[in-house]
Amino acid sequence: MPQTALPSIATSSISTEAALPHVLVLASGKGARFRASGGGTPKLQALLEGKPVLQHTLDAVRASGLPWRLEDAGHPGMGDSIAAAVRATASAAGWLVLPGDLPLIQPGSLRAVAAALLGCAVAVPVVAGQRGHPVGFAAQCLPDLLALHGDTGAAAVVRKFAAQGTLREVLLEDGGAVTDIDTLDDLERAAQMLRAKRSAAAP
Repeated sequence: MPQTALPSIATSSISTEAALPHVLVLASGKGARFRASGGGTPKLQALLEGKPVLQHTLDAVRASGLPWRLEDAGHPGMGDSIAAAVRATASAAGWLVLPGDLPLIQPGSLRAVAAALLGCAVAVPVVAGQRGHPVGFAAQCLPDLLALHGDTGAAAVVRKFAAQGTLREVLLEDGGAVTDIDTLDDLERAAQMLRAKRSAAAP
């Protein structure tokens, strides 16, 4: 069966009457690539313009107004982390899976993906043709997410619902949705982007 998708949508607002999905911030990774690149601290604690990478991410999550959970217990792989976080919030209307190393993600991007879930099973943000995070999953994905384990994450769940025609791409203009921190070079690139953004916003 060929892969299909619901029409892409631009950013939109969420009805205040709708149940809100939970943002699951994944912070269990070991950051081996970051240390191998010369990083002297765990990457989520590395300073980005004077503030830890994870704190930047959490600040954006809080500003989105969505309910959220930080999953920072030690897990063998990303799949295990997702399953644990979903299990702890099993009654949620859905989930936005957000790695903790996306410090430039914008609150509006989180809200846009959450809004997209009102009409599909899986919502995937796309920035200039590149898929990013967070990936949104509706409540119907619960059994598949609970079954995840190992290092593969939720890619198989995304493929399953895409094949069923219930995946929606969410078009964003947010470089933070595709800017993760895996190496010291990534950290410097994020710092440059953050400084450029602040300079552009200055009067």
